[in-house]
Amino acid sequence: MKDQPLEVTITYTSEKLSQKPYKLLILILSDIMASRELAWRLFLRDISAQYRQSLLGIFWAFFPPIITAAIFILLQSRNIISTTTNIPYPAYVLIGTTLWQIFADSVNAPLKSTTGAKPYLVKIYFPREALLISSFLGVLFNVLIRMIIVLGVFIYFKIPLHGGLLLAPIGIFLLILLGMVIGILITPIGMLYSDVSTSLPIILQLLFFATPVVYTLPEKFPFSILNIVNPVTPLLVNARNLMINGVFDNTSHFIFISTITIISAFISLAVFRKSLPIIIEKLGT
Repeated sequence: MKDQPLEVTITYTSEKLSQKPYKLLILILSDIMASRELAWRLFLRDISAQYRQSLLGIFWAFFPPIITAAIFILLQSRNIISTTTNIPYPAYVLIGTTLWQIFADSVNAPLKSTTGAKPYLVKIYFPREALLISSFLGVLFNVLIRMIIVLGVFIYFKIPLHGGLLLAPIGIFLLILLGMVIGILITPIGMLYSDVSTSLPIILQLLFFATPVVYTLPEKFPFSILNIVNPVTPLLVNARNLMINGVFDNTSHFIFISTITIISAFISLAVFRKSLPIIIEKLGT
């Protein structure tokens, strides 16, 4: 039995959905549901293409966090970096860099997926949310792979398990969601100007050092301000704390940033939906 082609119904209306957010939300959710199968196929295609011509294949998913962690472990062993952790420093850094790489992948994923689909966007109509779902699935796939690193850390360093470890996926999911929100918001500009994709690694590198990935939370002014203004900090720190200690740190800050992230997720989807047709029109001309 042959696969049925994806049927899409386009309704033109003079009603401004931006003035009725609830209707826009329903429409976005409807398109997300309608594009599930397409998103899955795009995900399988992207994963296959990513590793098909790679000599080391899936092992490339392990290298970025491990290499980054190795650098800071070496610096700490030479007393160039001094920080106190409640578990062996190598374990602390390996978990931190793994979580950071998950966030970085989430930021890059929407722009990478949408930019790669440029030839199809200007010629074929399909629910654009399928690209976002596909990129989200790609991030989750890499998360599952990188959790092997975390599992290895727990086994090698004999870190005790806690009941709070079951809540760690919540912190990881919110970390992914924050990265996706940032990625979706920069995607429209990134499709028009290559400067965005060029400068993004530099910006992420600066944000890496402003986030307690390889060091503990600074308590002295002015570095303590980074804990407040950096939205990545409470999500990454709590994801790691839930893994290591089984407890939340600064719960109120975590809840505040999580709430803002969830609200921003809807805003980013609305911006993506409203701006992409304009971007496609410019690309087509």
